Amino acid sequence: MECEICGKPVPEHNPIKAKIEGSVMVVCKECSKLGTIQKAPPKPKFRKQNKGKRQNNSKGRVYSRNDEPSEELIEDFALEVRKARESKDWSREDLGKKINERVSVITRIETGKMTPDIKLTKKLEKALNIKLLEEVNNVDLNQFVNSQTGERTLGNIMKIKRK
Repeated sequence: MECEICGKPVPEHNPIKAKIEGSVMVVCKECSKLGTIQKAPPKPKFRKQNKGKRQNNSKGRVYSRNDEPSEELIEDFALEVRKARESKDWSREDLGKKINERVSVITRIETGKMTPDIKLTKKLEKALNIKLLEEVNNVDLNQFVNSQTGERTLGNIMKIKRK
């Protein structure tokens, strides 16, 4: 078994699972410092299933390329919204009235405390005449393969910023 970040070997009898940026991954001891180590969940007790009743199993869902977003929000959206609003000499109240949103929503977007959904982003783009969504390019993940094992790890794909 290999670390999902750097590709180093991880002992199979006692793998370390760590939650890093919201994802639980099997990692080596060094990479476990990037997140919080997760304890193994307790084993579920035997449950008797009702015969004749079908259980809804969402794990069986198959995702396709069409499920992936084709656009994503730009990184500095908060600054762009504030600059565009100020260039039109609008207050947050004015912008809120134009797009039918509360002032608190505009404030949280401009301070970066809230990420607007696609619908709200499009309203902001139209009202402020700015571009907040950018096209996402599909990346060929086959180019990021570990040369030693032939497996793909997160460490092959991204650069890790260390504090």
